[in-house]
Amino acid sequence: MGLIDKKRFRSTFEAFSEIGATDAGGLHRVALSEPDVRVRDRFVDALEDLDLAVRVDEVGNVFGRREGTDPDAAPVLIGSHLDSQPRGGRFDGQLGVLSALEAVRVLADHDVETRRPVEVVNWTNEEGTRFKPALMGSGAYTGAHDVETVLSTADDDGVTLAEALEAAGYRGDAPVGAERDPHAYLELHVEQGPVLEDRGLEIGIVEGILGMSWLDVTISGDSDHAGPSPTYTRADALVAAADVVTAVRRLAGRLDDDVVTTVGEFEVAPGSINVIPDTATFTVDLRSYDEETVQAGVEAVEREIEAACDREGTSYTMEEIWRIPHTEFSPEVCDVLERSADAAGCSYTRMIGGAGHDASYLADVTDAGLLFVPSVDGKTHNEREFTEWTDVLAGAELFAEATIRLADGEHPGNS
Repeated sequence: MGLIDKKRFRSTFEAFSEIGATDAGGLHRVALSEPDVRVRDRFVDALEDLDLAVRVDEVGNVFGRREGTDPDAAPVLIGSHLDSQPRGGRFDGQLGVLSALEAVRVLADHDVETRRPVEVVNWTNEEGTRFKPALMGSGAYTGAHDVETVLSTADDDGVTLAEALEAAGYRGDAPVGAERDPHAYLELHVEQGPVLEDRGLEIGIVEGILGMSWLDVTISGDSDHAGPSPTYTRADALVAAADVVTAVRRLAGRLDDDVVTTVGEFEVAPGSINVIPDTATFTVDLRSYDEETVQAGVEAVEREIEAACDREGTSYTMEEIWRIPHTEFSPEVCDVLERSADAAGCSYTRMIGGAGHDASYLADVTDAGLLFVPSVDGKTHNEREFTEWTDVLAGAELFAEATIRLADGEHPGNS
């Protein structure tokens, strides 16, 4: 037997997964929606059951602190996020929070005294689907995002984050980042890709994350009747945008081997079957580990937009709404994870991750580490997202092991 209580951990995961559950077995729990508020309440209850000191900061990040024996020692921060994509999966984010919760339960089960405090955290609005950009809570905590700007950010209905927090009861009193002094940060996440499954491995020790740029693009033309308007007179915003979408996809292979490009949102107006579109708005997500390649990609996207608009007689605006450099995680924490994987008997590899995580921002202020467990078929951000439970347990076991090591606790051994 290992450190974690496997039956308890699965029961907790299933109970949390009922909140915001979809008929297809996923989660619909966007940030500060009614299901997200309910799962936050469940999380706070779990923290209080462990007699942890709970605090909520101004942007709604929730922390539960277990004191260490050294009152002057910086804490080890562990966690992830409980919000989900619209009709997303049960594992993305939630698994990291519940693995952190289980790690603290392990400390209580075995009466482990750690020299350093251990804090469990749920970050606000990691997904960035209701409020943009993503990684909002961790970005505010680390100083990457201005707190007032974050609080004034509005969703599509004009509701600001501050208003949503107030309505949910999660606009806390603690200043954001006031205790921004963690000794280390550790996060567990599903891989969201096929590498671990393809190689038959249980764990990925993540050494870095791709950098990325998010672009908002609007192409403007002229609306007109679809029948009487000759093709040569048209300024069709959709035709220009369609050319750009295809060109963006092709950029991935041209720029570098690790580049990935995605158009994830697309809207057309006025949206009538017999009216030539006068407006097309869309987003571009471009990623690479190399900063110069990301910049070259942004410039290449704009050139493709210019060329398409010249062909169609349209105009455009392009705004970069988010840029995050590639992340390099702490070699020291990676080494701890490797030793923990050996102790837990897990098969593993070191790897680069493609998706942004809260750990990406935490790496700017502390020694941060991230570990992956496999995603079946590499699927994520949809209801088919799945990780085999044996892999979940391996990840949670390693996570608890690494938490004890990072917090300088006396190892209880396997019992």
